[in-house]
Amino acid sequence: MFTGLIAELGRVEDLRREQDSYRLTISAEKIPPLLKMGESVCCNGACLTVTKFDSHQFTVDVMPETARRTTIGSLKKGDRINLERTLHVGDGLDGHIVSGHVDGVGTITRIRPEGIARVTTISCAPELLRHMVEKGSIAIDGISLTITEVTDTTFSVSLIPLTVQWTTLGFKKTGDKVNLETDILGKYVERMLEKKPTGGLTRETLFENGFF
Repeated sequence: MFTGLIAELGRVEDLRREQDSYRLTISAEKIPPLLKMGESVCCNGACLTVTKFDSHQFTVDVMPETARRTTIGSLKKGDRINLERTLHVGDGLDGHIVSGHVDGVGTITRIRPEGIARVTTISCAPELLRHMVEKGSIAIDGISLTITEVTDTTFSVSLIPLTVQWTTLGFKKTGDKVNLETDILGKYVERMLEKKPTGGLTRETLFENGFF
């Protein structure tokens, strides 16, 4: 589990395509010395497992499902990438709950200044938009952000200067693709409502939905 607060910007050193997957090597300053084998790292919003590392870089394997669902497979050498280690007991939850399981890819359709902020508008599939609400949370390339507007085809977020400076959204442009993860709490609520229990609120329905 992650918070959506980016620890640092890494750099893609190698993206090697194998038979049905990719092997991604990333260099960074802060994160590699802290890693252990098998640890998860959120890379542009995708939770990936460390298979090799030293003090300057680390390697992760990318499954076919991850390549299909995310922009990871289109990365190239020299690209910058948002990085975050997993949330540990005692850490503050300053962003929101991010699983690192990307729901789909969106496209930046507009970028405009608004005072000190940079308002970014993104189009995406209807099945993602239905999980978004104004003032709700969204992870874009792993960055925890607050939704400022939702339409039938797009949503918008407002970036503070620090986000522009410290993350990949600072140099994204119109037409670029981004990984999206909608709020996990909203997805669970929707799933629970789909069950529509007919017998009223019982001990059994509470147990089935994780309240016991």
